[in-house]
Amino acid sequence: MAVPFRKVSKTRRNMRRTHYKISANGLVKCSNCGEMIRPHRVCPECGFYKKEDRLSKNKEEQVVEEAKKETKKEKKKETKKEAQTEEKETK
Repeated sequence: MAVPFRKVSKTRRNMRRTHYKISANGLVKCSNCGEMIRPHRVCPECGFYKKEDRLSKNKEEQVVEEAKKETKKEKKKETKKEAQTEEKETK
C-alpha cells in the first residue's frame, strides 16, 4: 500500500481545495407574475408553467390552482385563534 513520504501542509491542501465550491442556482423570471423561480419548474406563487414547443409559439398553462404554501407559524396562529374563539363561545 502506498504511503505518502511527507505530510501535506495545510497551505498545499487548501490550495488544492480552492476549486471545491458550490455554485448558485440559476434563476429566471416567471413570465406570468414576474417572481424569480428555478427554470423548467412550476411557479410556486401563481402555479403557471411555461411550455416551449419547437413547432408552435410559447405556451403557458396553469398547472396548480393554489400553490401558496402556509408556513408553520401561520398554521400555529390560526389554530391559536380558533382555540381562543372556541373558549369564548363555551364561556
